[in-house]
Amino acid sequence: MSDKVLEIIGENFNTTRRVKATSPRIVQEDGKAALVYKDLDGSKRFLDVSALYPSDPAELRKTQITHVAQAMRDKDLDYIGWIIRAQVEVGATIIDICIDEISVDPDERNEWMQWIIPVAQDITDLTLAVDSSDPNTIVAGLEVYDKSKSRPAINSVNLEEGRGRLIDLAKEHDALLFANASGRDSMPANAEERVANLQQIMAMMDKVGIPIGDRYLDPLAFPIGAGSDFSKHYLDAVRMIREEFPQVHIFGGHSNTSFGLPRRRVINNAFIIQSIIAGCDTLMIDPVLNPPRSFIEFKLANEALMGRDEMCMNYITHLR
Repeated sequence: MSDKVLEIIGENFNTTRRVKATSPRIVQEDGKAALVYKDLDGSKRFLDVSALYPSDPAELRKTQITHVAQAMRDKDLDYIGWIIRAQVEVGATIIDICIDEISVDPDERNEWMQWIIPVAQDITDLTLAVDSSDPNTIVAGLEVYDKSKSRPAINSVNLEEGRGRLIDLAKEHDALLFANASGRDSMPANAEERVANLQQIMAMMDKVGIPIGDRYLDPLAFPIGAGSDFSKHYLDAVRMIREEFPQVHIFGGHSNTSFGLPRRRVINNAFIIQSIIAGCDTLMIDPVLNPPRSFIEFKLANEALMGRDEMCMNYITHLR
């Protein structure tokens, strides 16, 4: 595993990201609507969202502003830069780039991925995870990825038809490879199915020769509002995977668990801590909403308390 205490995958550059049109972050002035944000230097900035703001007041409460997608369509480099830099500033080590909802047209989506990857690489030298439900969009992103700046990551391979070729692609591009526990035809129903699916993918990666330290396994975290056992299934799978594959990276979309619930940060924090105890060494989170430092400190303390840090040297080195 990495010598980092925790790997942090920043999930915020995703075109599914929404803010309510009624949010206080949305202001109107001179007939235009804008999303207000503060840049890292504290200065107030505005993203024009007039194109998405409803003209009919009756539609206001039902409208969601897809702000990342709008910033891309406008090629607003200030907002794009802010989304990425804000995650880097608080400790992200990998930046996920997912633009699936920018267009329903596959060719347009591929073009947008080829536009955003060089833009993001001009903003940060961190690894970018090229993330898409369409393998061809991942291919498009890798075609323009500048490997002299950083290694790419692929998000993600699973057992669904057509995605297995991403393993060969990872080998070809010397990319980190994320793998999730989705089955060939359905989502896993319990911890055992999660582990069985990931065991198959591990065997596929063995055949191609993907280094163990380049593999990131995601047992899949589902919203607990939709199933009271979902978080237990995930955590049990993490424990089982960590026991069988001690050197592999394990992560999950940890923010998914709280979807639809009030005060999501409370659930997120508790679930992240449980995940670290179970064996996760990587978190995929909104690092701005859930700052990583407290989780890093928790992991260091937990390792010391559990006797896995001889003479507490790792704890002392990082926290002195």
